[in-house]
Amino acid sequence: MKQIKMFEPIIDNEEIDAVVNVLKSRWLAHGPEVEAFEKEFAEYIGVRYAAAVSNGTVALMLALKALGVGSGDIVLVPDYTFIATATSVLMVNATPRFVDVDIETFNINPEDILNNLDGDIRAIIVVHLFGHPADMKIIKDIAEDKNILLIEDAAQAHGAEAYGRKVGSFGDVSIFSFYATKNMTTGEGGIVVSDNKAIIEKVKLLRNHGQIARYIHIELGGNYRLTSIQAALGRVQLRKLNKLNDIRRSYAHKYNTLLRNLKVVNTPIEKSWAKHVYHVYALRFRDGLCRDAVYSCMLNKGIEVAIHYPLPLHKQPLFKSLGYKECCINSSHLASMELSLPIHPKLNEEDIEFIAETLKECIEIYCSNSI
Repeated sequence: MKQIKMFEPIIDNEEIDAVVNVLKSRWLAHGPEVEAFEKEFAEYIGVRYAAAVSNGTVALMLALKALGVGSGDIVLVPDYTFIATATSVLMVNATPRFVDVDIETFNINPEDILNNLDGDIRAIIVVHLFGHPADMKIIKDIAEDKNILLIEDAAQAHGAEAYGRKVGSFGDVSIFSFYATKNMTTGEGGIVVSDNKAIIEKVKLLRNHGQIARYIHIELGGNYRLTSIQAALGRVQLRKLNKLNDIRRSYAHKYNTLLRNLKVVNTPIEKSWAKHVYHVYALRFRDGLCRDAVYSCMLNKGIEVAIHYPLPLHKQPLFKSLGYKECCINSSHLASMELSLPIHPKLNEEDIEFIAETLKECIEIYCSNSI
């Protein structure tokens, strides 16, 4: 039986050679390779400064710390996202408040941001979920009008654009993840970017034990550094990012064509002002039992599919234990209806056709009114 993976990193001889060169240099920890990666990534996003760190969760936590977010502050967070967006807020002793999402883009809903502006709102974290940008024009206007800090969580959106600008260039500070499944990877790793030099210098201080000179520490920090090995891998991946994103986009368009007549699913949309980079190709089913049956059917046929995410954040046991109540109708709906298909560049067009045809077979078997 043919086996198709949900994610697979693109690693070839260029990445291998870059890592081997670092190994030969014997400079394995933080060094010039990291600084070069930071400079190149900042230039790619269109910002002035960057600080590479050990992972995306740390990037978000340090960004919040660098902004001075802490005890007594409320941070608006989309209810439908990976949990690290919200737990990073808890890690700085602030309080996440969950905001509902747009049913079509899966991203934070500007209208519900306006519904949640009571209290000591210090910041908004915008997640560009699955590679489609949030509506940064509207959200940035809200943040500026209300004097609220704006943070972009672009962990899934390397190279995505809103209104002709790269995501990560709108916020007071923005973060990216380089986990192995992302559109570009360093295995683990993250980065904080900003046009504000003071914010990035604070992140660099915190990532290195609050140290300003050897064994002189002025602030509580930790070891959150990226290695030179990871940075070398990231520099090569960055050079390939646009090409790899183009492949993802072409596969998404092919899926859209092959699946457009299905009555039980909605294919992903791309807003007219957006460039979607399809970290995830997220279908939206119209029936939850049908979604669950198709999920199992696809796995049984050797195709890895995924559900992102089976619980909205307010229903996670952690947040229920903290007293969070029912909210966010759209995020609850999406959690019960979303199904992701493989879309990584290791696939080919024949694979996309095979996945689409298998999906149709599973839908025909398990979903009523499928044709």
